Amino acid sequence: MAEVLVFVDHVDGAVRKPTLELLTLARRLGEPLAVALGTGATDTIPTLAEHGVTRVLTHEADEYADYLVVPKVDALQAAVEAVSPVAVLVPSSAEGKEVAARLAIRIGSGIITDAIDVEASEQGPVATQSAFAAAYTTKSRVSLGTPVITVKPNSAPVETAPSAVVAAPLAVSFSEAAHGTKVTERTVSQSTGRPELTEAAIVVAGGRGVGGADHFPLIEALADSLGAAVGASRAAVDAGWYPHTNQIGQTGKSVSPQLYIANGISGAIQHRAGMQTSKTIVAVNKDPEAPIFDLVDYGVVGDLFDVVPQLTESITAHRN
Repeated sequence: MAEVLVFVDHVDGAVRKPTLELLTLARRLGEPLAVALGTGATDTIPTLAEHGVTRVLTHEADEYADYLVVPKVDALQAAVEAVSPVAVLVPSSAEGKEVAARLAIRIGSGIITDAIDVEASEQGPVATQSAFAAAYTTKSRVSLGTPVITVKPNSAPVETAPSAVVAAPLAVSFSEAAHGTKVTERTVSQSTGRPELTEAAIVVAGGRGVGGADHFPLIEALADSLGAAVGASRAAVDAGWYPHTNQIGQTGKSVSPQLYIANGISGAIQHRAGMQTSKTIVAVNKDPEAPIFDLVDYGVVGDLFDVVPQLTESITAHRN
């Protein structure tokens, strides 16, 4: 059976959820072959074996932590040349998309980004994308070289499929460009205890209607009652009400949770571009003509200062 190369996103050996989702999709196309790089690469093997990986190629080197992007591209290029996979799947993070784009150029292949599904066909893997504020769904297939596909988080379930795994070192020769951009400093972000925004199954977001930074605790309380991540519209971020790292939209982060709750967000196209692929969308807005209502599965026309506290209280009472 043909092999599908999956780029492993991990933190010191702890495999992140988007990679496990990629393995579910990879098994539709062939046998998953994983590439794990950097500190803790070999520690990923037990988790990968539980999710259907038959081979793991590992390589640990200081370059993956000390320099940006290019060392990972060098390693993936070496893996592609060594095994000739039918496709390369990469998590659709900001770094993942840059790695995928550089890899596609290196190996002379086409690339598809932000896919929400991948399936097999006689002509090769077919990727599904959502476009123009979810008004259209497109299916695309790479016609040149080995398909390189990035997949949005929460696009597939995490399914276990225990397998016997063979681990082997990957031979990597770093290019001159690998040392072009060095990391000089790192700052550990303060943990909120909430899920990472792009990986969360539930996202609760606030917009201009929240009215100020002092009112965002209402949004956070609702999120905490659901075990959700907190997001914000560009208007709220530009006003300084919430950090830019939580911005959702075309110039922020893209999310695709199972449930998205928009509070006081009008639904401008810029925002919709970042959350349009959410599975279920709920909006709370006092303006019945707000564009967000054209996109939602459930809409509440009302003042969020009345609706959100009641919703939080009901959810908390139900969970207790």
